[in-house]
Amino acid sequence: MASDKPHMNLAVIGHIDHGKSTTVGRMMFETGAVPAHIIEGYRKEAESKGKATFEFAWVMDNLKEERERGITIDIAHKRFDTPKYYFTVVDCPGHRDFVKNMITGASQADAAVLVVAAPDGVMEQTKEHVFLSRTLGITQIIIAVNKMDAVKYDEKRFNEVKKDLSDLIKMVGYKPEETLFIPISSLQGVNIKANSPETPWYKGPALVPALDTFKEPEKPTDKPFRLPIQDVYSISGIGTVPVGRVETGIMKKGMKVTFMPANKDGEIKSIEMHHEEIPQALPGDNVGFNVRGIGKGDIRRGDVCGPVEAPPTVADEFTAQIVVLQHPSALTVGYTPVFHCHTTQTACTFIELKKKLDPRSGQTKEENPTFLKSGDAAIVVIKPTKPMVIENVKELPQLGRFAVRDMGSTIAAGMCIAIQPKQMR
Repeated sequence: MASDKPHMNLAVIGHIDHGKSTTVGRMMFETGAVPAHIIEGYRKEAESKGKATFEFAWVMDNLKEERERGITIDIAHKRFDTPKYYFTVVDCPGHRDFVKNMITGASQADAAVLVVAAPDGVMEQTKEHVFLSRTLGITQIIIAVNKMDAVKYDEKRFNEVKKDLSDLIKMVGYKPEETLFIPISSLQGVNIKANSPETPWYKGPALVPALDTFKEPEKPTDKPFRLPIQDVYSISGIGTVPVGRVETGIMKKGMKVTFMPANKDGEIKSIEMHHEEIPQALPGDNVGFNVRGIGKGDIRRGDVCGPVEAPPTVADEFTAQIVVLQHPSALTVGYTPVFHCHTTQTACTFIELKKKLDPRSGQTKEENPTFLKSGDAAIVVIKPTKPMVIENVKELPQLGRFAVRDMGSTIAAGMCIAIQPKQMR
């Protein structure tokens, strides 16, 4: 069902147990994307497993393991429509172990809903997700203060949480005065589709109408075509089918393409989106496509597809501007954590610390520092331990941002500002 409406990818982010999955399930139910009898079936099943109140969450958590553990692991893609847009929801896991999945989800999103539970307020991961969203290029955000039923729809508590969140988002460059803060209860359906009598003091829009206040993202169709691979399937009768989201340019049937750093060429035979064949795909479209001349073993997640005449850039080394979010001690030359960029996860080594910057003004504070610690911003030189595609953030921002992870947490986030390319041909 191709849509005439503009398409937006929406990330739903926030701390574990703050109600992200329930919020998404409720939005999908209220917009008619999930019929009532399915929710009712989930409700009965949830009650029988002693997990009452999980029925909406299960709309997204349809992986069996997630149901049994009651948490969101992978990134589920689901679609729903508002009067103005059609949205693909990238439900981002909130659990600590799964922040790396959250990074790949957020890096595909055009806008985000940050879900914060009213009883708890700002938690550690609320901060981490806000920092990451900003660094990964999400410029538009709505904040849903959830579980208002648990604080008896108290306006005073809502305002306290709103103030803490305003301070937090201002630190990373979102403007609180331009951001909607909405009191909701996803479980009770309060302020999701329409304003509810429980919060007579709240004068703004409900959550679903608020989504239509997002500005349509510009589609970088004039840039070279780039599609980072998320998965590769082998489908009998069709052949090799890579899956991913078009980040830039236009993907057309019959195009001669190359996959980097795999260094394999092929021709696009067909493109499919939401189970329908389409002649071309634009930025933001999540597609599966069949390529002539490519075997399943030739390419993998993290490779990037581009036109033969303008192949994706494989970096021998690159210069980046980073912000250290948290590091237990100090980060020095020789440190080799994992870089998450588009869909790739590649270990990379810091080979030079060029300068330390003032995070607020961007001015140089120190040339060639010996180490970096939490809170520092810096210009650094990075060498991937194996070939990886990354692009200059000025030319192709969608493939120029990355997060740095180690020991189960996000150490830093940043963007690529110069590349020394590797000759692949």
